[in-house]
Amino acid sequence: MARTLNSGLELKIRNVCNEALKRATPSVLEQRETLGFSRRLIESLRAELLKDGITADIQIEGSVAKDTWLAGEKDIDVFVLLPEEYGREVFKRVLETAKRVSGENYLEAYAEHPYLEAYIDGFTVNIVPCFRVKDASQAKSSVDRTPFHTQYVKSRLNEELKGEVRLLKAFMHGINVYGAEIKVGGFSGYLCELLTLYYGSFISVLRAASRWRRGEVIDIEGYYSAPEEARRIFQNEPLIVVDPVDRGRNVASAVRLGRLSEFILASRLFLKDPDIRFFSPREIEPYSANELLRVMASRGSALVFVKTGYIRAVPDILWGQLYRSQRAILNLLKQFDFEVMRSSVWSDEKTANIFIFELPSLRLPAVKRHVGPPIDKVDNCETFLEKHINSGNIFSGPMVEDNKLVVEKRRRYTDAAKLLKDKLAADGGRKLGVASLVAKAFTEYLEILVNEEIIGFYNSNIDFAQFLTGYFIGRPRWLL
Repeated sequence: MARTLNSGLELKIRNVCNEALKRATPSVLEQRETLGFSRRLIESLRAELLKDGITADIQIEGSVAKDTWLAGEKDIDVFVLLPEEYGREVFKRVLETAKRVSGENYLEAYAEHPYLEAYIDGFTVNIVPCFRVKDASQAKSSVDRTPFHTQYVKSRLNEELKGEVRLLKAFMHGINVYGAEIKVGGFSGYLCELLTLYYGSFISVLRAASRWRRGEVIDIEGYYSAPEEARRIFQNEPLIVVDPVDRGRNVASAVRLGRLSEFILASRLFLKDPDIRFFSPREIEPYSANELLRVMASRGSALVFVKTGYIRAVPDILWGQLYRSQRAILNLLKQFDFEVMRSSVWSDEKTANIFIFELPSLRLPAVKRHVGPPIDKVDNCETFLEKHINSGNIFSGPMVEDNKLVVEKRRRYTDAAKLLKDKLAADGGRKLGVASLVAKAFTEYLEILVNEEIIGFYNSNIDFAQFLTGYFIGRPRWLL
C-alpha cells in the first residue's frame, strides 16, 4: 500500500514538473528574439567603443549566456571586459558610450563601481564595465568574477540540467524567493544553478532543502575541511554556499533568513502535496473599498501610511534606501513609545512609495511613568530631583515607590501621525537616519494617512490594492 502511495506521489510530482517546465522554457521564437537582440546590442556597443578608442571584450553573462533564463524574462547582462592597464577612470567613459547605444531611457547607478541600467526594445539591460583578469582570485570587485561564474556553470551544464535549473528558478519565482536584489533578498540565478549542479536535480534540491537548518554549508569544490571551518569564515550567515571560483565568497550572502525559511517550508509542502500553484500562484483579487474598510475596522488597530512620490534610482538603490528609511521610522516610533505590530513597504518604482506601520493604537495616554534611581544612589537621586522637581513637564512626583524615585511625565507626542508629520517634514527625517533620496522625496511631497484615508489611492492604483489586500491576508500566494 505504501509503495502504491509513493508511486502515486512520484507520478504527481513528475506531471506537475513537466507542466511547470513547459511554462518555464522560452519558446523557439523567444530564444531567437532574445539572442538576436543580444548580438545586435553587442555589435552596436563594440562599434561605439572603438569610435571612442576603447578596446574591450563584450560578453553576455548571466542566465541568457547559460541558456537557463525563464520564459518571459527580459533581463540581459552585458559585461564590458577591459584591460587592467586602463584603470578605473575608463568605466565612466564606457558608460558615456553605452548611453549613446541605449537611447534616452536609462539610469546610471553605482555599486562597487558605476553601471548602466537601460530599457531598450522591451528588455532591461545592465551594462557593466569590469576588468579582464586571468583568474578569479585576481578580481578587484565582485563583477570581475562574473565571467568565471558563467564559464564554471556552462562547462557543467547539459540540456537535462538546464531544465532542472529552470524548474528550480520557476519554483523560487513562484514562491517569491527568486532574486538576490535588495527588494527580494532571495536566491540569485547563479545560486540556483549551483544548487542544481550540486544536488543533481530540482527535486533533489527540494528534498535536501526540506531538511536544511540555519547555517547549512554547501562547498561544491571542497575548499573547507569541515562545515565548522566554513561557518567560522562566514559567521552568522543563514545559508553558506561557497563560491566554486572564489573560496572567500558566500554565493548565498544575499539570502535573508525569512526567504530561506519560506523556501524550506515550500519545499516540504510541495514534496508532500505537489501542485502547479507553487510555480504559478494565483493573483490576489483586491478587496473592494467596502471590504477593505470592514477588514481594517475588524482588526481594531491603527494603520499609518507614509506616502511620498517618485524617487529616481535603479531598483536596487531604491529598495536599499526604502528599507533603510523604514528602519529609521520604526526606531522613531519606538523611541516615542509607540508599539509597531507590523510594518511593510510598497513601491511601484515609478510614481509612488508608501511605508505602512500598523500600531495597536494611534494614540497614547498623555501621562508616562518614568522610574528613576534607587534611593541608595545619592548623587543620582540629587540629579534626578534637580531635573524633575520644578519641571513643568511633570504630572505627578517625584515620589518614592519602594526604594526608587518615580515621576509621571507628560509625553511629548501622544499621536503617532503627528509625530511622523513633525519629524519628517523639516529635513525629510535625514537626522533620524532616513536615507538621502527618501529624505529628499519627503521634503518635496509627504502625506501621512491614517486608516480609511488611504482609500482614495487604494481605488486609483491596482498594484497597491493587490499589495494591501495581500498584507491583510498575510499568507503567501502559494498557500492560497
